[in-house]
Amino acid sequence: HAGKDVYCEKPLTLTIDEGKQIIKALKKTGRVFQVGTQQRTEMGQKFLKAIAMIRDGRIGKIKEVTCGIGGAPRGGPFDVSVPPAELDWEKWQGPAQAEDYIEQRCHYQFRWWYEYSGGKMTDWGAHHVDIAQWAIGMDHSGPLTVEGLQAEHPVCLNNGMPIQKDRYNCANRFNVKAHFPNGVDMYIRSQGPNGILFKGTKGELFVSRGKLTGDAVDALKDDPLPEDAILRVYKGRQPTAHMEDFFNSIKTREDPVSDVYTHHRAMTTCHLANIAIRLNRKIEWDPQTEQITNDKALNSWLSREPRKGYEIEA
Repeated sequence: HAGKDVYCEKPLTLTIDEGKQIIKALKKTGRVFQVGTQQRTEMGQKFLKAIAMIRDGRIGKIKEVTCGIGGAPRGGPFDVSVPPAELDWEKWQGPAQAEDYIEQRCHYQFRWWYEYSGGKMTDWGAHHVDIAQWAIGMDHSGPLTVEGLQAEHPVCLNNGMPIQKDRYNCANRFNVKAHFPNGVDMYIRSQGPNGILFKGTKGELFVSRGKLTGDAVDALKDDPLPEDAILRVYKGRQPTAHMEDFFNSIKTREDPVSDVYTHHRAMTTCHLANIAIRLNRKIEWDPQTEQITNDKALNSWLSREPRKGYEIEA
């Protein structure tokens, strides 16, 4: 309503329906909206170069991707206490159901509670799943199936809901498989090195914030990428700093490189992964209708009932 352009840190959403609501508002208002996924713009261009190599066929047709994102910590039991005087705990909780104040529920540690986050799945997953879907050309689509191959939670769950309120409750170990329409299998794992491993018919490529490795990378010395390879990945623009891309988009009214539409699709995969491991169910997903198809009742997990007073206007 205020007509402002928006910058939002990742993860963009807590539910899939929130992403749909943001996109609806964006289309209605025509505002510029950038997501804080700096791996699309910075990090020494390692991720951009990896995508450029994949697009140039350097490791052949991609068959499998593994996103190593680490697991959430275990912690608790924690003590209930009085909120600090400078914190409005009621408003901090927003649309989430009201709970007693526990220091570890707030600020940085909110990541490890399903009430306010999605654990590592939406923390590091928001970065690596985003890059992986961009690289395999599925950043405007989504998986067909999502299933948990392994999952451990630090608390007991009842129908997917934590039954202990004084401990971190997001999955601390997991391995999830997502199968995409183009035949690629994506594994999202808590184990293994942090980064993304692409396996193709002609080789493998590993990329993280610290390195880009593989035989195809070594071969660049004698057979460099075309001069415009990264430019083509980067929506035809010269790579720039994240905030600079945001300001440029405000001037041109074009979508930033870290746009809402593709990030919503990456977050959808992460949210579906959490649904699968919380319910111990294989999810069948229709990327076009954005609905769970193998059990319509599961679509109730695409949204959350907001606390009274925090409803979103239609």
